Amino acid sequence: MMDQSSWRAVAAATGAGDRAAAEEGVRLAYRRAGLAEPARIVWTRSPREAVRMLMGAKYADGSDLGDTGASVRDAVLSKPWAAERDRLHKHLGPEGWSGHWRATGAALWESTRTLADRIRSGVVEEEASDRRAETQVRLLLLDAVLGQHDASWLCAFDTAGEGENPLSGLGAVACNAGWWWPYEKVAIVSERPRCLHRDEAGRLDRGDGPALGYADGFELYAWRGMPVPRAFLDELRSLTPERIRDEENAELRRVMLEYYGYDRYLEESGAVPVHRDETGVLWRVELVGDEDVVMVEVVNSTPEPDGTSRTYWLRVPPTTRTARQGVAWTFGLDAEVYEPLRQT
Repeated sequence: MMDQSSWRAVAAATGAGDRAAAEEGVRLAYRRAGLAEPARIVWTRSPREAVRMLMGAKYADGSDLGDTGASVRDAVLSKPWAAERDRLHKHLGPEGWSGHWRATGAALWESTRTLADRIRSGVVEEEASDRRAETQVRLLLLDAVLGQHDASWLCAFDTAGEGENPLSGLGAVACNAGWWWPYEKVAIVSERPRCLHRDEAGRLDRGDGPALGYADGFELYAWRGMPVPRAFLDELRSLTPERIRDEENAELRRVMLEYYGYDRYLEESGAVPVHRDETGVLWRVELVGDEDVVMVEVVNSTPEPDGTSRTYWLRVPPTTRTARQGVAWTFGLDAEVYEPLRQT
């Protein structure tokens, strides 16, 4: 049984996997479900390309996907997963199952679910030209098995290939491919992304290119998990305080401030201190249509090796009225009880 770290690596894997192993996993998943193997396995470069093929897009030679038959996702994925979950739940009991889930899939669930939701949204945004097309795209996305992005729940089960394990085929595909669509006659399998960039919280995050990119050009751009347009990221490198103030979208303005640096923005935007005491200096900048940017400037009392003292900027709630209150808030304390023995 693969451990959590191995499944975490599966969920984050980029680049080509072992196609032969993935295809054998697909066939095994069909057999485990009691189905005939698909007559064809078709590879695409991204989930977007798979949806395009299912909507009738042509190959370079002018042919199309042809008759796929009905979706068999329920038989291939939903039923075996539900059966294994019920079996393990009965074996471990409610408390045992809860502890098992916390120790395995729970830590991966949020990041993989969020990533899958972003991919779905990106495909819908690019391929749905009207309400009818949006409905069609969303229904096709519901037919998908998420491959590597099913790692969070596969992590909680044994997917080894021995015996008649009902999840072994699903596990083999997940380890070597991205999303895939099981139909009666055809299985459509997407390659994994070629790049994936996330922050320490597992959110899509990149300031100089796509946070998620596939070989066919399907890309998602994000900063600290927030979806942003590609052109917006290009603009970040030439930001000015005036441009930040002029941005009407409050969420995009916050991204600009994070990228530009709150301390730099305060210094260059003409901000003035509103309070100072022995703990530091409180700064405030009013932003139209958004909460104020309020920061405490503090000086590290422990000198650097070269004898200088480093200055830090701490962002605090907009309700902060004194420097002491702001510094105390960073320690989870009220200003009245904050009495540091030594400031660092």
